[in-house]
Parts: sequence; C-alpha cells; structure tokens
Amino acid sequence: MPDLTWPFAGLPAGWEAVLSVVFVVVVAMFCWTVILFVRGLRAAAHPPPATDALTDDFLWVFFVPALNEELTIADSVRRLLDLPLRHRAVMVIDDGSDDHTGLILDGISDPHLVISHRKAPHAREGKGAALNQAYRMIERVRGDFPHDRVIVCVVDADGRLGSDAPKYAAAHFTDSSVGGVQVLVRIYNRGRLLTWLQDLEFSVYGWLFQAGRTGWGTAGMGGNGQFNRLSALEDVADAHGGPWRDRLTEDQDLGLRLVAKGWKGRQELRGTVDQQGIPNLRRLLRQRTRWSQGNLQAMSLTPEILRAPLPLRARLEQVAYLLMPWWQGVIGVGLVSAIYLLATGTAPLYGAGTVWQILFFYLLGFGGTVMGCIAARSNRGPVGWLLGFIEGHPYAFYTWMIWPVLTRSVFRQLTSRRQWARTEREALEEPTGLPASGQPGRALSRDGSARRSARPQTPTPGST
Repeated sequence: MPDLTWPFAGLPAGWEAVLSVVFVVVVAMFCWTVILFVRGLRAAAHPPPATDALTDDFLWVFFVPALNEELTIADSVRRLLDLPLRHRAVMVIDDGSDDHTGLILDGISDPHLVISHRKAPHAREGKGAALNQAYRMIERVRGDFPHDRVIVCVVDADGRLGSDAPKYAAAHFTDSSVGGVQVLVRIYNRGRLLTWLQDLEFSVYGWLFQAGRTGWGTAGMGGNGQFNRLSALEDVADAHGGPWRDRLTEDQDLGLRLVAKGWKGRQELRGTVDQQGIPNLRRLLRQRTRWSQGNLQAMSLTPEILRAPLPLRARLEQVAYLLMPWWQGVIGVGLVSAIYLLATGTAPLYGAGTVWQILFFYLLGFGGTVMGCIAARSNRGPVGWLLGFIEGHPYAFYTWMIWPVLTRSVFRQLTSRRQWARTEREALEEPTGLPASGQPGRALSRDGSARRSARPQTPTPGST
C-alpha cells in the first residue's frame, strides 16, 4: 500500500516549508493543465463552420515587417500574393534594411503589393513601430470597407501562411465580439531534432493553452499568423502611434490589451502559418530569453486584466498565466532544493513508500507536459494519443531550458537591458529572388507617398 503521509515530514522545518509551497504550486498547475486540456479538446471538436465564401465579406490586409530578410522575404510575399482571396492587400515594411531586401521587394510586381521603405533615423525602432507604420497607411488600401470588416494579419518575413487560414479565421470573425484570431504555428524546417522540438512546442501551446482559453475568449496573439479586426486595433491604438507598443513581445502585449478592452481572442487550429525554426541551441536560448523578458514586461498588465469585462474565472486564469514566471521560479527553487537534499543525504531516496512517492512526483512534474503533447497529437485519433504520451517524456526535458532562460531574462529586466539582435534566418532550399507575376507594384516612401517601383528586376541575393 502507498505511504500517504506528508511527503516532506521529517525534514528540517525550513526545508519542509519551502518544499510544501512548491508542492502546492505544482499541484495547482497540474489541475490547471487538466482543465485546459479538457477545454482544449472540446474547442477542437466543435470549431465554427467555415466556407470559402466567408472570406469575400472581408478585406484582408497583410502586414509584413522586414529587416534584412533577403533570404526569405520573396518567398513569404509571393505566397501571400497567391492566396485565393477576392479582397486583399499586402503591405511590406522594409525597416531600414542594408542587405538586398529593398531590391528584392521593389522587383516584385503586383497591384496588391504596397511597400514602405523606412529610412534612418526613423527606421529600426522595433517591430511594433514598423507595424504601426503600416497601420497608419491602411486607409490607402481600405477603400469602402467598414472598419469592422477589415482584417489585419501579421506575417513574419519567414512566414508561410496556409492558403485556407483566412477562411478559418473568417469563421471566427462572423462573431462581432471577436477582435483577434491566432492560427496554429508550425515549423517547416523540422527535419532536425532541435527544430522538431520547437514544432512540437508550438503545437502544445496552440492545442493546450490557446485552445483551452478559446471558450473564454482569452486566447493570446502570437505575432506570426495573427489576425486582428481593424476596429479592435483602433480601440487600443494611441492618438499618434498605433495599436502596437514598444515591447519585446509586442504581439502578446497587444492581445492582452484587446482582452482588457472586452474583445475576444480565439485560437484557430485548422489554419496554420509555417515559419523557420532555429537549428542552433545558442541562438534558440537567446530568442527564448527575449520572449521570457517580454513575459516579465507583460506582467504590468495584471491590473487591466483584473478589470476586464470577463467572467471571474477567465480573469483569474489569465492573471495566473501572466504570473507564470513566478510559478516557474518557485518550481525552479524546488528543483534545486530537491537536488541539494538528495546530494547531501538530508532526504535520502529510500524507505517505505519511496516508489509510490517517485511515481506521484513524476506524475506531477511530467504529467502536464505529457498532456500537452497528447493534446498536440489528438487530431490523429488513438494513435495520436499514444504518440503524444511517448513524445511527452523526452519533450519534458527540452522544456527545462526555461531555467537558464528565466534566470537570464530576470537579470536583464532588473538591469534595464532592452536591446536585442534580430533572429537570423537560414537560407531556403529553393531560390526566392524571382519576382511574382502581375502588374507593377506600388512603393511608399517614409512619408507615405505612393511611387512606382524603381527597379523592375530582382537581383539574386548576394549579387552586386
């Protein structure tokens, strides 16, 4: 029979208190994950009906911020121009690139393409500033569409938006209270172990955490593949700049402020956007540290979320998510403490009930991650559930990179370090320097005036 005594009984009082607090947090997070798991499966099983005709009711405006993106920009823009949409515009913001990005863009000829070349000293002020530049020019492409029928979609310069993603997003926007829809992010270069793990990570986030919040209308915005209603963006925009703020995770910040204003956020699991994964561990840790520091910045929105016009349970869940760095820090302290106690013999791993305690703590420590992997594969049926269960155990160790990431992000936040280098792209297997077919495109200068593209031909990246 298992030993049901308090697992920390007999330890020195201080250690018992520390581990008891950690235990309560871990149990609470496990129960929280179970709730999201059940809600996510329910949301995935009952998505809103979607038809191709729904997209005709909206104008689709794609914002593509680009800074030194010569390796991927033509591929991303060409895919957006080829989307089967009746009403659309693609607005690319060349944010002061000093490679061939500007040349490649000016060589793409299409009447639906608008290019804005930002120049110093107004360029390279952050992704939010680049997106706000496009926002301020949107009236040039809006035409007669009412603001609540204009959908703005952010696509990163390495993004490959699925051809049916707008159709599935439109199914959510038929509800006038929906301000934002995030499609599922996938990694297209997932042939390596590290990039495959990133693909699984995004799937876990979408199928568990995001889908679990969809019913409450609190699903977050993830930047790439983020759809927002123009009238919702106007609701959170400031008087001069625009809806995006200068934050390390400007997408998360925007999504939270939309929720605080009463707009619903939804996760769409049928539509996807593919992006490049990072095959280098050092670069991956740098990117995730930036995201973690952005999460720390987002905690300042807690008072606004508490006042949001949402059910109490939804507000509390959202605040608990905002405080995730705290919970992760507490668990990290518990992990270090447990290792120390085992190493010093203060809490030897033997005695009656040891096996049961190991199994119990393994369930608490790994169960939530395994549930996330099962959710990520649940669309494959019973085989997917089994696959997710198997993948969840090694994937749990991948998630442990949160400890060095969190430590570094806290240090950077406390020392007011905000500057970051952009994530470098990998060269694509297929050449991307060829212009799309169509009519001459329009380019906009820094002041927003329209002009024809000056360079009709696109050089191969790297040529003089």
